[in-house]
Amino acid sequence: MIDYIKGQIIELTPTELILECGGIGYSILISLQTYEAMQMKTQTVAYIHHYIREDEELYFGFATKDERELFRLLIGVSGIGVASARMMLSSLTSEEIRNAILAEDINKIKSVKGIGLKSAQRLVLELKDKIVKGAGTDAGTMFRQETSALAEEATTALVMLGFSKANINKVLPAILKENPGARVEDLIKAALKRL
Repeated sequence: MIDYIKGQIIELTPTELILECGGIGYSILISLQTYEAMQMKTQTVAYIHHYIREDEELYFGFATKDERELFRLLIGVSGIGVASARMMLSSLTSEEIRNAILAEDINKIKSVKGIGLKSAQRLVLELKDKIVKGAGTDAGTMFRQETSALAEEATTALVMLGFSKANINKVLPAILKENPGARVEDLIKAALKRL
């Protein structure tokens, strides 16, 4: 299975990326989020979702693992195919999609072309609990600070204690901001007081 392709951008359009790696040009379908992230670059890494059906084989590429994880979560919902998931990621940011699902904002989800009332309701019903537990999020993108290794270790410990990643993500960044030099055990103790 292909995790990512790193290479030179040969062609970039809002829907497709041609990436050359090892003398091979890969045609990769992308979202507008990925397009915006890859503009002004000559070299890039595309995180790949390999889609295979008996009559077609496609590569979907993402600028971040976080976007790819959300894409995989979306296509896991009955009635949401790869085209609909890509359309969602082109119309809304990953954070907007997660927030709309958590807030049960059916109208925002329905605002995406090709997503009707029943599909929007199904997305909320099937994904709300998963998103609260941190599914569809790459752990590496939760903290973009130098202390990310400490934060990830603290997050892992707190998840093992039974707290959800969504709640942990609300308190840990604030603790890190207040006390940037905190050790892992300090982070965990401070988080336990706030969770």
